[in-house]
Amino acid sequence: MSDRPTAPVPDRLEEWEQRTEVPLFAAALVFLAGYAVRVLAPLGAQPWRDIALALVAATWLLFAVDYGARLRLSGLGLRFVHRHWLDTAVLLLPLLRPLRMVKVYTAVQQRRNGPGLSLHARVMTYASLTAALLGFSAALAVFHQEQGAPGSTIRTFGDSLWWACATLTTVGYGDAVPVTPAGRAIAAFMMACGLALLGAVTGSFSSWLLQVFAREDKRRPPESS
Repeated sequence: MSDRPTAPVPDRLEEWEQRTEVPLFAAALVFLAGYAVRVLAPLGAQPWRDIALALVAATWLLFAVDYGARLRLSGLGLRFVHRHWLDTAVLLLPLLRPLRMVKVYTAVQQRRNGPGLSLHARVMTYASLTAALLGFSAALAVFHQEQGAPGSTIRTFGDSLWWACATLTTVGYGDAVPVTPAGRAIAAFMMACGLALLGAVTGSFSSWLLQVFAREDKRRPPESS
């Protein structure tokens, strides 16, 4: 038997996440591209639709293997499912993968081992990228559900993108609304994400402005009475 010490379970899980987070994010982009082709390509566009379906299936299988590895390395057994609810949600709904953007940034930063962005810049960058990817994913999913539905006001992918922008920014013009149960479920989730992301960006920007003004006040010479 080898006398080499075995790394603790949390360390092994963290090492696995550092090694796989960036490749899995690239796989998520491939999944999104495949899903986009599957949804947007005409029915007769072969073999592109079949290739897109194969990409979607292969990347989802990759996510499932990663989830199984995380579950095993965590040492938590089935408790991993609810303790790491975001990983579980991403496995069931891979279009939610943009929500793991924070872990992707952490993995990249640990590899670079250099100075990173400030807290405010990280929050605003994360929120912006997440909003863009999540909005595009939701637009695809809603268009997939709404196209051809009776009474639907979302007839083109452009309508769906417009709806996603209005929903994420909490504007809600009401000119394009989902009518199917699945479309409305996606809309409710998007409303919650829009409020959270908007609040994060607004709060971080306000905090940054307060720090800038506070530094300027310290540099300003005291007024003579």
